[in-house]
Amino acid sequence: MGAPVVPEEIASFTVTLIIRRYNPEVDDEPHWDDYDVQMYPTDRVLDALHKIKWEQDGSLSFRRSCAHGICGSDAMRINGRNRLACKTLIKDLDITKPVYVEAIKGLPLEKDLIVDMEPFFESFRAVQPFLVANNAPTDGKERIQTVAQRERFDDTTKCILCAACTSSCPVFWTDGQYFGPAAIVNAHRFIFDSRDDNAAVRLDILNDKEGVWRCRTTFNCTEACPRGIQVTQAISEVKQAMLRGTA
Repeated sequence: MGAPVVPEEIASFTVTLIIRRYNPEVDDEPHWDDYDVQMYPTDRVLDALHKIKWEQDGSLSFRRSCAHGICGSDAMRINGRNRLACKTLIKDLDITKPVYVEAIKGLPLEKDLIVDMEPFFESFRAVQPFLVANNAPTDGKERIQTVAQRERFDDTTKCILCAACTSSCPVFWTDGQYFGPAAIVNAHRFIFDSRDDNAAVRLDILNDKEGVWRCRTTFNCTEACPRGIQVTQAISEVKQAMLRGTA
């Protein structure tokens, strides 16, 4: 037998993260702090934040849960773009320069990378993001859909409520009353669901000066979505449903 194959050692490197910090108990304004961390190419920005918190500065605050791009907890601005820290690989960033990390925009800053999500969820709840069926199923068991009926709203079922799309919207930054892309996406998911009987109510809710007509079609939301949802298209489809008067 030949000699065992020894895996090639993966080289590590030093990455500088510059993080926008804010502690309401001691700071009047946010400020930037820099940290050097030893990372591997397959590490993620979330891993770097963990290393800083566990090894350098335990006061660093951020949200995270599943660490696999499903819970939506760790949305933040990385090098000026809204991303999930758990899905952003170090090797995909230009590590010859510092990596800038800050909280998402448009929501009240609580501490470091944590924002108050309540305004976001208030808009989400306002569009009635749940199935409303006024009649019982014909067989008393389930409401059948065709493949085509399911495909009609399949894209917008992928939302994980991370707020990356809403907090990338310039209208949302400047107008705190705008429902925002995520709320409209979740309304879309039920407006076009053949099992739902409340589409007209949701269209009426969004047919408001702070509803879908505030969208300026900049496509920031679509670019920011970590799930690849065609957010701008969904908003346009809700607008068209309003003009038709039906989904």
